[in-house]
Amino acid sequence: MKKILFVVVLALLAACKGDFDDGVMQKKGKIYTINTETICNARGYHGNTPVKVTIKKDVIVNVEAMPNRETPRFFERVQQNMLPKFRDIKFKDYATVDCVSGATISSKCVRENMKAAYEYYTEHK
Repeated sequence: MKKILFVVVLALLAACKGDFDDGVMQKKGKIYTINTETICNARGYHGNTPVKVTIKKDVIVNVEAMPNRETPRFFERVQQNMLPKFRDIKFKDYATVDCVSGATISSKCVRENMKAAYEYYTEHK
């Protein structure tokens, strides 16, 4: 009985803070995290290229590549040269980040995922 009461109290505290997790977007305090795995079907050479976007006060904190089947040596270029450029820019300006030469298709897929994340964020926050 004590465990049930504890869980209920924790759930109520989380609800009071406005925290939530709908399976796509998670909110903890002032930080939102969006996983594009189920909301974007941007396909590279070998399948989907989902990302996880972390936002605080409408500014991108981090963009992390989720598991995908892209060719590692090409997708590494995206991870090293494109994803860090999203940090510290306003989420609405995500499209200003350029694609990476030599990994253009993967880069375009990342941008499509960023667009899906931004649209989801603006509709559901």
